Amino acid sequence: MTPRRAALAHADRPLIEAVREALAAAADPERAPRMQAYMKSAMPFLGVPSPTVKRELAVLAKQYPPPDAETWHDTVLALFHEATYREEWYAALNLAARTRYRFDPATLPLFEEMVVTGAWWDIVDECSHRIGDVLRQHRAEVTPVLRSWIRDPIPWKRRVAIICQLGHRAETDLDLLREVVEANLDDRDFFIRKAIGWALREYAKHDMPWVVAYVTRLDGRLSPLSRREALKHAPAA
Repeated sequence: MTPRRAALAHADRPLIEAVREALAAAADPERAPRMQAYMKSAMPFLGVPSPTVKRELAVLAKQYPPPDAETWHDTVLALFHEATYREEWYAALNLAARTRYRFDPATLPLFEEMVVTGAWWDIVDECSHRIGDVLRQHRAEVTPVLRSWIRDPIPWKRRVAIICQLGHRAETDLDLLREVVEANLDDRDFFIRKAIGWALREYAKHDMPWVVAYVTRLDGRLSPLSRREALKHAPAA
């Protein structure tokens, strides 16, 4: 047994096989190359649309409920790390979102591992939503972790720190938002600049005057992309 397999000894193997069989049955070989090209993915696709993945996982999650957090954790990571098709990654992410165990701060390393391994926006953004869910319920424990990611050399972890508060509206930690934005103002990476604009645009749905004033206070330090995204729905001056 390999170290990785041994570390995931509590994975629900029947569930993993059922997921693979369901995805294989729904595969569309004509759609698969287009999906792979769009996502610029080295990993091949089966050609299963996202709604189908969600529908299949909704059924299987009910048929194979995890008996405990350890089984859930190992099953998600085993499915993710053993994936040969990208839809298996999507299935693992979907499975990760279907249990109360995901709200425990102890799950952050699981999502961090998928962020670092997936290292592309489709995986990273889904993980950021899950991390944001944990943050909402456990701010005291999770905020220091996110602050440690603000200047991480891995840009995908920084993207998570930037966008994990999407949809938090009045609950948004503005100190954290300002810190993560200002720490990454000089980063020229498209996904970082887009994330900054997205985070500010989303908060503007709750408090547009704050976002407009904040962008103004940054005095041109925002990239044109970030500024355009942040003020996308701002009233014309």
